[in-house]
Amino acid sequence: MPDVTRYEAGRRVRGTLALTLGLGVFGLMMIAIFPSISASGVDFEAYAESLPPAIQAGFNVSSITTIEGFLAVELYQFLWLLLLGLYLAYAGGGTVAGDVESGRAELLLAAPISRARFLLEKFLSLFVPVVVLNLVVPLFVYGGVIAVGESLSAVDLVAVHVLSVPYLLVCGSLGLVLSTLVFRSDVAQRGGIALVFALFLLDSITADTDYEWLGTLSPTRYYDPTEVLVESTYDVAGATVLLVAAILLVYASVAVFRRRDL
Repeated sequence: MPDVTRYEAGRRVRGTLALTLGLGVFGLMMIAIFPSISASGVDFEAYAESLPPAIQAGFNVSSITTIEGFLAVELYQFLWLLLLGLYLAYAGGGTVAGDVESGRAELLLAAPISRARFLLEKFLSLFVPVVVLNLVVPLFVYGGVIAVGESLSAVDLVAVHVLSVPYLLVCGSLGLVLSTLVFRSDVAQRGGIALVFALFLLDSITADTDYEWLGTLSPTRYYDPTEVLVESTYDVAGATVLLVAAILLVYASVAVFRRRDL
């Protein structure tokens, strides 16, 4: 493993483990209350249909009375799609700007390492939370579902996590672009959060309108956990679009960073 990536990955381990444990325990808590919700007799689908269209589109609250639909809404549409996307954008925003702001980047670049390699190695450290979360959290989820006497397709569960990787990389690369444009880590980090959230809203509020095409600018258009868990539909084309977008954003970051004065 390259030196910069090894160092940055080591710095992310503790936070990643804490985040993984937190999401895993939250998933178990949600699964534990599902049987009581399912047995309550409340018509949650009718309630979901009464929600504003933007909320329905943003969180895809369909089939919430099934374990698949419930997990899609409570865990994946909200925590995985939105909050974890915001976290990766925040982390990406601090990758370069933080080192430039502290002066560490100037010291590192005084060694025989190119700016492109420096930036790429910093970006690779984002794979630590992406990989660990997608390997460990599904074990919590599947174990919890079995424990409450429900069933869930293991293939669909694996698919929803595998297909989330390109989405999360796009969120991280959006933060990375801002990190090369603005050499203040707090501004780049907050900007990354704002950008990903704005794109999420853009996709939600334009759904089923004459401006729905604008939603194609949002990464959330290409990753839908509900389709995977409830309908067993795998949008491989959407994942490919996201992967290509992440590569292009990283390339753009390299191009910008090469031209910036430290």
